[in-house]
Amino acid sequence: MGTIDTTPTVQNDQTTIVSIIADLHDMIAGFRCAGTGRMVKAGVSMTHMHVMWLLDHHGDLHMGQLAELVDVSMSNATGIVDRMEERGLVERVRVPNDRRVVLVRLTPAGVQAIETMEAIKQDRVRGILGRLEASQLTRVAAALSDLRQAVLAELGPDYGSGHGHPNQVIATERN
Repeated sequence: MGTIDTTPTVQNDQTTIVSIIADLHDMIAGFRCAGTGRMVKAGVSMTHMHVMWLLDHHGDLHMGQLAELVDVSMSNATGIVDRMEERGLVERVRVPNDRRVVLVRLTPAGVQAIETMEAIKQDRVRGILGRLEASQLTRVAAALSDLRQAVLAELGPDYGSGHGHPNQVIATERN
């Protein structure tokens, strides 16, 4: 009598990976739309949100760094920052020991805008997770733990460090 090999094939693994990527992409796109729709209605463009996320992640940036990260020319970056400054989301500050250097920094209103977007996303995630049964939540938690370990293995231990990350807030709330 023969046995059936239940080991997944490389092709099946790739099919599963493609399916997971597609599902994650769809969910992330949905979260992005849910979290940013209110900001867009308030007159904050997607580009402005992207700049605020970059400043939140990296801290104060030189105009040249910001232009490079957004992948626009220096003149376009200047226009973006001008409009954001008019809305009170960012401010330009000169470095005291070299007045030629201009940094872009989030204002308290810019920080509040990011916090509002994060709160909306977290509320949505809580609502979604609230639809799952305890056994499903346990499986999701285990899968996310496995995924986090794979991310750390792929991107290194410094991935995500040095800035406030929404997962840190959620982990803190669990304790």
